[in-house]
Amino acid sequence: MKTQKGFTLIEIMIVVAIIGILAAIAIPSYTDYVTRGKIPDATSTLATKRVQMEQYFQDNRTYIGASTCQTWDAVSSSWTAATDTTSSLYFDFLCTPAPTATTFTLEARGKSSMLGFSYTIDQTAAKASTVTVSGWSGSTSCWVTKKGGTC
Repeated sequence: MKTQKGFTLIEIMIVVAIIGILAAIAIPSYTDYVTRGKIPDATSTLATKRVQMEQYFQDNRTYIGASTCQTWDAVSSSWTAATDTTSSLYFDFLCTPAPTATTFTLEARGKSSMLGFSYTIDQTAAKASTVTVSGWSGSTSCWVTKKGGTC
């Protein structure tokens, strides 16, 4: 009598089904983990730029002309908005609106895989988040770092 060795089709299908179930659970969790890992890129750079703005204010008693937000255009003899597109792979940094003598608002706008995320901070250190990504929500009082609006 011959003995057969190997797996039956049913056994292989059960293993494939189990792998499919595990993948359905793991892939969304991993995607959220990767997204959460990119957020500190925005928040830490915003904090650094805020310190630069405050240092400029201490030296000049105005936020107008701070290189963090503006550059001087010699052709038009006026300040123009400066957008930092090179500090981060996932965020662009800009001042919206243009700073006044006593106020500024720095913004980190998501790009590429972080499109839909926006973080802001102003001269009073008030933080806010605007998130338009499904499953995420923003906050008017903090930087959202997790799904559901958790800061």
